[in-house]
Amino acid sequence: MDAVSGLAREVGVEAACAALGVPRATWYRHQQPRRPQPPRKKSPRALSESEAAMVLAVLTEERFVDRAPEEVYATLLDEGVYLCSPRTMYRILKANKAIQERRRQRRHPKYKKPELVAEAPNEVWSWDITKLRGPTKGTYYYLYVLMDIFSRLVVGWMLADRENANLAGQLIVESCARHGVRPGTLKIHSDRGAPMTAKCTAQLLADLGVTRSLSRPHVSDDNPFSEAQFKTLKYAPAFPGRFGGYEQARSFCRPFFDWYNNEHRHSGIAMLTPQTVHAGRSDEVLAQRQAALDVAFAVHPERFPRGAPTVGQLPEAVWINPPPPAEAPTTESTTPVHPSPQQREEAMA
Repeated sequence: MDAVSGLAREVGVEAACAALGVPRATWYRHQQPRRPQPPRKKSPRALSESEAAMVLAVLTEERFVDRAPEEVYATLLDEGVYLCSPRTMYRILKANKAIQERRRQRRHPKYKKPELVAEAPNEVWSWDITKLRGPTKGTYYYLYVLMDIFSRLVVGWMLADRENANLAGQLIVESCARHGVRPGTLKIHSDRGAPMTAKCTAQLLADLGVTRSLSRPHVSDDNPFSEAQFKTLKYAPAFPGRFGGYEQARSFCRPFFDWYNNEHRHSGIAMLTPQTVHAGRSDEVLAQRQAALDVAFAVHPERFPRGAPTVGQLPEAVWINPPPPAEAPTTESTTPVHPSPQQREEAMA
């Protein structure tokens, strides 16, 4: 309202309210002095100060000091004494700051939101484990998947009959060796599952020179790339409700990941395949697509009412939890938004 008042002195109330999107009735209401609120009348059923002091004295007696008001209420009734209701006892205790949590409460630590950025392949990998239902109820196979978040390439996967940190470590070691990852260049992000937070996994990553990153507890958005990949897997038309055995599950995963890496056009990477981006061939493929569009535009320009078409571009950086954009600095303008009639006359003179 201060901004409206300041602008109103220059351009008038109507123009100032219109410029700042404030209803005039609201502005006028704020200009009126606030009426003093009358004191709240005391309920005729309320205890007097002396009665409240007596209740507090009883509640803090040695025999009642560690007992709940309901217990005190029932004990006094057994003795033929009624002071007030248990709810009134609670209000009196609260008013005198005599209520507190006596149990030892666990204080959950505040976890920092992970912020990771990849500007090229093999800078940030994401990994997770998902369950594949087996032939009978309660039988599962565990699919371990490592993914490069920049290219979306599945750099390693493994199917096992259990979650195990040693198996996960073996997959990470083999994937790093296969892709020539140098120490100090890679970050691996995951959720807080048991294999991810195991001491042996942390030690393995330290030995490989790989930085570990963990999601916040119960926050699935901190690991979006792995979650999205698992959705693509389980929404595939050929994905069964259950697998008849380990070999069937493995036989399904092997061609799926080959298709995912080499044939699947991913919307997050300009509809390129993960292998194309990971191999550094994205510029070549995008140039071929642009050449095809240029030919089509030259032959039939009337079919493109918005002008010459262009292909989508590969993102320069891929983030997990990007930081909020910096707010642009605001500068106060000396020119009124809506000049007053006097200012318009002076300008026309």
